[in-house]
Amino acid sequence: MTQKIFTDKAPAPIGPYSQAILVDSKFLYLAGQIPLDPSTGTIVDGDVKAQTRQVLKNIEAVLHAAGASFASVVKTTVFLKDIADFAAMNEVYAEYFTASAPARSTVEVASLPRDARVEIEVVAIVEK
Repeated sequence: MTQKIFTDKAPAPIGPYSQAILVDSKFLYLAGQIPLDPSTGTIVDGDVKAQTRQVLKNIEAVLHAAGASFASVVKTTVFLKDIADFAAMNEVYAEYFTASAPARSTVEVASLPRDARVEIEVVAIVEK
C-alpha cells in the first residue's frame, strides 16, 4: 500500500512526481529536492551552502509531513553540479545529520533542474 505525501511547506513538484511516497506505512522515499523557496517557487540566492541549507529545509518539511525526521533517514543521494562544492555542501549537511549519519552517495552531474547547484534525495524509515 502506498500513500502520497505532500506539504505546502516544501516546494510543489515541478513535474509529474510526488514530494514523497510512503510504502507500507514504513518506507519513505523522497523525491530529490532542489533549493526552491516554497513561498516563491524560485531558486534561493547564494552559494552552494545557501542552496544546501534550503534543500535540507525542504527535505525536513516533507519528512515532518510523513511523521519522520532527519533521524529517520537511512540513505541519501547528493547530486552536485560541481564536485568542487563537496566540502561546502558537506559542512551544511553535517549540521542537519548530527546524531547518526545515514549512508550516502555523492555524484557530480552535468546539470540540475533550474540550474541548481545541489539536489538531494532521501530514503527514510517511518516508525509510528
